[in-house]
Amino acid sequence: MSLKQRLGEERILLAPGVYDSLTGLIAEQAGAEAVYLSGASIAYTRFGRSDIGLVSMSEVADTIAVLRDRIALPIVVDADNGFGNALNVQRTVRVFERMGANALQLEDQTMPKRCGHLDGKSVVPVSEMAGKIRAACDARASEDTLIIGRTDAIAVEGFEAAVDRAEAYLEAGADMLFIEAPQSMEQIEQILARFKGRVPLMANMVEGGKTPIVNAAGLEALGFSFVIFPGGIVRAIAATARDYYANLVATGSNEAFRNRMFDFTGLNDVIGTPDLLAQGKRYDGEGGQ
Repeated sequence: MSLKQRLGEERILLAPGVYDSLTGLIAEQAGAEAVYLSGASIAYTRFGRSDIGLVSMSEVADTIAVLRDRIALPIVVDADNGFGNALNVQRTVRVFERMGANALQLEDQTMPKRCGHLDGKSVVPVSEMAGKIRAACDARASEDTLIIGRTDAIAVEGFEAAVDRAEAYLEAGADMLFIEAPQSMEQIEQILARFKGRVPLMANMVEGGKTPIVNAAGLEALGFSFVIFPGGIVRAIAATARDYYANLVATGSNEAFRNRMFDFTGLNDVIGTPDLLAQGKRYDGEGGQ
């Protein structure tokens, strides 16, 4: 089943956020139906920096490639603002699609962009972003590669302007709409009243962000088709890592932390080391005869 077909079902699609092949693999093993490659999470983990536009197109492309090499799930990719103008957007679509992306999320922020739940954002003109959506649709090699139109305008121009922008992006050809950071249940309900049944709608759950937290079942009941939890894994890992390092430095040992970590064999089981070694033996000189 393609991602487009899955989004056509009534049940909501939940995509955990991932940032590398290990998190993607574990999400797949946990039963996820799709994953969301978060640009913010790449910035957090690769650079130890905030989501303020520091991640480049090539760095995201490299991450898509290693994810695709390891997992079979659909990969929805945070493509920021396309890393430039409409021509940059087209190159981004072509490269990400070749690397294995099944959907690209494009936003209407200026460069450099920043996390949708940070203050101080700015947006490009509606006409410029609509052109980027059209360019993205024209550049994709497959109609099954989805283009998600995102607007960050609520915090910049107000709620009504953001909804109008979403309408323009839908008209430009967006396959799904993502109105980022609604600040109340009333705003969420108004988004649904405008677009529900016309196009799949995407929700973003950020713990401590600007949007009220609603679980997947609640979002499904409201009428959302797709929900991401983009940075939750990094927040969980960061909290665990802080405790782990504090314990190790304080005690000089991991013994007190053993019940919160895999041992050597446990991690190798997760990543499939026994199967990989067995596969390698098939190509040994003696074993291959």
